[in-house]
Amino acid sequence: MESRKQKKVWRYVEGGSLLKLKSYLRKHRDVEVNFTRGKRRRGVLHVVCSHGDDALLRLLLKHGADPLLKDRNGDTALHLAARKALKHGRTDYDDLVVPLREHCPAALNVPNNAGVTPHELLQGLSFKQKWSLGADAPPWSDPEQEWREKLMGESHDEFFETFGKYDDDFLRDEDVEDFGDWTDQIRREYEAKQQATARAKRKRRRQNEDEEERQRRELHARLEKEHREYLERASRKKDETQREKKRRYKERCDTVFLGSSSSGVLGYDDIPWPAPRGSVDDMVTVILHGVDRSDTDAFRKFLRRQQALWHPDKFAQRCGGRLQDRDRQRIVGTVTALSQELNRLAQSLR
Repeated sequence: MESRKQKKVWRYVEGGSLLKLKSYLRKHRDVEVNFTRGKRRRGVLHVVCSHGDDALLRLLLKHGADPLLKDRNGDTALHLAARKALKHGRTDYDDLVVPLREHCPAALNVPNNAGVTPHELLQGLSFKQKWSLGADAPPWSDPEQEWREKLMGESHDEFFETFGKYDDDFLRDEDVEDFGDWTDQIRREYEAKQQATARAKRKRRRQNEDEEERQRRELHARLEKEHREYLERASRKKDETQREKKRRYKERCDTVFLGSSSSGVLGYDDIPWPAPRGSVDDMVTVILHGVDRSDTDAFRKFLRRQQALWHPDKFAQRCGGRLQDRDRQRIVGTVTALSQELNRLAQSLR
């Protein structure tokens, strides 16, 4: 279930409110933008690709939106962008497909539930053919037909130039044989030229295919490398975030439970929750971050300390008299839920 901040982010995305969303994300950098909503379980990137809003797309990618997030049909945002480019043309391709492809090249090869990838969808695009040839382009011509017409024209010219000049010798056998030899020579030269042209075309085609294959291999290797680097960066960022949350959690526990200010009135936000705006599962994740679960004895001792810290009765003895009346029920409910989850983990070790 999305939080109040996520609902506001969704409202700004659906309304196309770029400036409001940009200001809100700047003020609330901890808001998680990777969530799904509705029957189709679409994320924010799905929405902006459906609307064709490239400015919102780039803003959300900058703030950590995941291009690999799928909806109910298994489509990523790049699937929607590719379909929009197929329908509307080059503008949507440049505005939507290019930013997603550059941010996460691996998304090109992610299949949906039907097994179709964005790369396969984009095979239907042919901008070079559509935009380089206009309506007034010259018709296709046959090179062989042009050669025959040229040869016929030259034969006619020679005939009229020599007409009547060699009447006395016209019926001599050697002249007839010479003319036949000449036409055979022309035919052989023409065939040799056609064969040379065909060989040259085959050679160029092989060279082009080899070059395309080399480029495909290089692109595949680069995409794999970029995807690995992207996953490593995301993992490091997540680890740093969790480590910082746990550090603040320890400091607040010492301040609230053991510090000199232990006599002050406590509201809900004053309690040292591991994840102040998160769920109970988020809180447990922060508490257990960095703990070695393979060492069962050490892990059990660590859980005992946390169970004692958040046990409802002990919490009531420590802080019950200082809780604000308006937040008391909410605080006690969260403490109880957190304690029950810690007890469940401890029982799973037996």
